Amino acid sequence: MGTSSAGGADDARHAGQAGGDSADSARRETPTERADRNYAELLQELRVTQTGVQILFAFLLTLAFTQRFTALDHVQRGTYIAALLLAVTAAALLTAPAAVHRTLFGRQAKRRVVEVSSRLTAAGLAVLSLAFTSAVLLIVDVVLGRGWGSLAAAGTFALCAGLWGVLPRCVGREAHGPGRRAE
Repeated sequence: MGTSSAGGADDARHAGQAGGDSADSARRETPTERADRNYAELLQELRVTQTGVQILFAFLLTLAFTQRFTALDHVQRGTYIAALLLAVTAAALLTAPAAVHRTLFGRQAKRRVVEVSSRLTAAGLAVLSLAFTSAVLLIVDVVLGRGWGSLAAAGTFALCAGLWGVLPRCVGREAHGPGRRAE
């Protein structure tokens, strides 16, 4: 879902530019201060996404131990495995920025940490949208049938793509339109 994952994601691209652009001038911050702010914003965004990932992953982990799990057909079990693996991948991607930061802490690499972490977060959100989609497919398939499950999954994917991908790009275009000043 692009780099819309981080309010600091767009800033991360600008963090590598020479100081003195309108955003740096308007905020009167050094490149180091800007990287610190971008990283703090990114961490706040990760706090929000972590809750969703943790709840989904916990739900999927417990699902295999329910009595009804044995009644799932091959497609439903495949969907379950896909959802579980996507959820763990999303969790790994969304926690990777902490590992990157911890490994590079004190090495004067904050701007690079912000850039890499922003990309990891964007990938994590993309994978999370697929995890949500497959989890909805599984649950609605079991409850209402495969046709409704497919429809609900398509709607879930469209919702995530719209809110996490299309909306931020539209807002970004509007915010940086003629006569607007960068933050």
